[in-house]
Amino acid sequence: MTSSPPLSKTGIPGAPLCAAPLKTVSAPRIALPPLACDSHLHILGPANQYPYAAERIYTPPDCLLSDYEQVKQVLGIERCVLVQPSVYGTDNRVLLDALGQVGNAARGIVVLGEDVTASQIGELSAQRVVGVRVNLVDVKDASGKLPVEQLQRLADRVGPLGWHLELLMHVDEHPNLYESLRDLGVQIVFGHMGYMNRGASHRSEGMAAMVALMRSGRAWTKLTAPYRFDDGPDYLRARVTAQWLIAQCPDRLVWGSDWPHVMVSEARMPDDGDLINHALEWASNDVLRRAIFSANAEHLYGW
Repeated sequence: MTSSPPLSKTGIPGAPLCAAPLKTVSAPRIALPPLACDSHLHILGPANQYPYAAERIYTPPDCLLSDYEQVKQVLGIERCVLVQPSVYGTDNRVLLDALGQVGNAARGIVVLGEDVTASQIGELSAQRVVGVRVNLVDVKDASGKLPVEQLQRLADRVGPLGWHLELLMHVDEHPNLYESLRDLGVQIVFGHMGYMNRGASHRSEGMAAMVALMRSGRAWTKLTAPYRFDDGPDYLRARVTAQWLIAQCPDRLVWGSDWPHVMVSEARMPDDGDLINHALEWASNDVLRRAIFSANAEHLYGW
């Protein structure tokens, strides 16, 4: 199990209604480094203006850019990376509209359809899109298989623009990850610390392969969403995993909030300031904090 059960049902089969994020969040216990970046968040809605895909597995409440801007101000974040959520499929309009409003302080990660043209990809790049997301798990037709041929086609198309591939997958399920992905020719970004299954070990062959890709200069990992594979309020398993990753390759890690925390129940909804406090503990000195909250993201996302 990778997330909490939904609170209630909408009238749409297979599309449970998500809890909303907290209306107010606490400030971090210490100030974040200059140019701190949130490398993972989603903008959702208004639903009456941007309809959700019929094949989605959840239905979120409106979580607007204006809502996130308030969170961002409390947390002390200066830059952010908007990631296309699965509920919009390949319709990237909400993300692109938000990028236009935020300006150069934001970057975007989109989802592309098979029929996207080179001209359309170029237009996305001009709007500060820097990567393409492939979600292998939190989708209705998830197979768990690693679609290497599809990933190679995507890499060939977006590589010339300097984009990377962002993968949401359970890394622990793929012991041959290094051999499968090492020759894609683009940078790879793994979400949620490898998004391990509950009960899996950070010492699994798949996690070791992810670290090998990071050490080789081919990959990055996001220190995001500990609640997706661990229980709060202490997130002890996530702490061990994060500190292990930091010890292995601190220059290939970026922090993100995962706001607005979709598919998490109201009872387990995290305080974003508390999530940052955990990350500040994992990255236990100013050098590490500068790297993970700011400098690494500056390099990866092209500021």
